[in-house]
Amino acid sequence: MTSVLYDAPGPRAKRRNVLYTAAFLVVLAALLWWVYSALSDKGQLDWALWKPFFSGSEAYTTYIWPGLQKTLEAAALAMVIALPLGAVLGIARLSDHAWVRVIAAVLVEFFRAIPVLVLMIFGLALFAQYTDVSSDDRPFYAVVTGLVLYNASVLAEIVRAGILSLPKGQSEAALAIGLRKGQLMRLVLLPQSVTVMLPAIVSQLVVIVKDTALGGAVLTFPELLASANTMSGYYGNFIASLTVVAVIYVLINFSLTSFAHWLEGRLRRGKKSTGAVLGAQDVTDIAGTAATGADPAGSLSGIADINDTKK
Repeated sequence: MTSVLYDAPGPRAKRRNVLYTAAFLVVLAALLWWVYSALSDKGQLDWALWKPFFSGSEAYTTYIWPGLQKTLEAAALAMVIALPLGAVLGIARLSDHAWVRVIAAVLVEFFRAIPVLVLMIFGLALFAQYTDVSSDDRPFYAVVTGLVLYNASVLAEIVRAGILSLPKGQSEAALAIGLRKGQLMRLVLLPQSVTVMLPAIVSQLVVIVKDTALGGAVLTFPELLASANTMSGYYGNFIASLTVVAVIYVLINFSLTSFAHWLEGRLRRGKKSTGAVLGAQDVTDIAGTAATGADPAGSLSGIADINDTKK
């Protein structure tokens, strides 16, 4: 029996795979035991170091929650701005006008090539020199500015790649029935490309959440990791504090990716074709609706998958 990508393993290959798996598990168990022993010998597993996280709420209310709140505020604001800005830049790179394509390409390639930490530092200096933003708020604005500029440029490439991945027949069919370029992008290309782009977009949103820690490390932005450093200095439990913060980051990012998988599956199920075939009158009706700019029956919303117009 064979697969599309590789030949199915035979008896000898299966035995080798079992041996490799067993050897890997043995090495992994030995590594985990070494880490446990090292931490235990250094006293990092003593209950006194972990007690603040299990016997009261002081660590959470004083350090973790304020830092988490700042992290989520900065990440959420950056997402809200970067997503539409990235979509606009990505679509602009596909424009028929050369001057629009060139300007969008220069902006995207420029900000995509600069490390996000440099953009944050630049933003901090910019707000200090040319604005009246207070010194307490500057780190927050600088972090958001850096995240927006960098991630909008990356998202622009994701949007452009998602649109270009669609078959050319989709555009040709839409143009053939009289859709304009704006309607083609809004009604045909973007709705279909969302499903293709969704995993990459969510991966970039996870990057936004994690990159807020750069502001805490350099710009004194009081986000989650910076709060963990302050907390570890107070309780004297550096390893325990970082472990708790790491678990929080994992839970946040896992929730984002899980939601993305659920949304992607729902979108794919919603776009399944009925297998219906359009007649000449149906095409005429759609073309007439497109020409007037009206869509009372929602027929244009289904042009992304031409079979779905019979639903």
